[in-house]
Amino acid sequence: MRSIPPFPSQWLEVLAPWGGNTALDAVLPGLLADSAREVIYPQPQDLWRALELCPPDAVKVVILGQDPYHGPGQAHGLAFSVPPGVAEPPSLRNLFKEFVADTGLAPPPTGDLSGWARQGVLLLNTSLSVRAGAPGSHADGRWDALVGCILGYLNSVDRPLAFWLWGAHAQRRGALLGNPAHLVLRSAHPSPLGAYRGFWGSKPFSTTSDWFKSQGLKGPDWSADQPTFGG
Repeated sequence: MRSIPPFPSQWLEVLAPWGGNTALDAVLPGLLADSAREVIYPQPQDLWRALELCPPDAVKVVILGQDPYHGPGQAHGLAFSVPPGVAEPPSLRNLFKEFVADTGLAPPPTGDLSGWARQGVLLLNTSLSVRAGAPGSHADGRWDALVGCILGYLNSVDRPLAFWLWGAHAQRRGALLGNPAHLVLRSAHPSPLGAYRGFWGSKPFSTTSDWFKSQGLKGPDWSADQPTFGG
């Protein structure tokens, strides 16, 4: 990671009052120093991908994961997603199993969830980087301030948003979410180690669709390969 692309300007603008610039200044030097001596995922050009594909005014649903995949070619800046042609990791396979059980629909055609991101689903991890082969290696607090800024801003938004907090890492970071205008769903992480503790049967897709309807809004159309949002 010899260089890191600029942080998305639309996000930097809305995060400024929440300390976004300070949070970036705190995390980037250490990330660059670590990258000089170890392999870090995702690749630099994908570090801000979730934010690039889903600008602040487009966010409808926030899926909060843990940290990026730590194997070669898997992480591309979107929580739970993998690039086209890459085999689905266990967590993503379990996500798709719950999708099928919850909606009765066929799963998305690939493990690339970029289409969801472009339609308002912010696929955000609580840690935006990881050392190759070492899950949780950057869950050392370095990303807490920046992710906290993002969640703080989104919590302040007065339009209805849905937050899916999967696993202990996400639920700790999501503790600040208290805006009654929003839906907050908490469950176990979809990893094989945790899915049986409450992810199976949590029905996030149908619950969120029903909630949007109750707000007089049209939620995700999960029958499409790329869900669309209305309202």
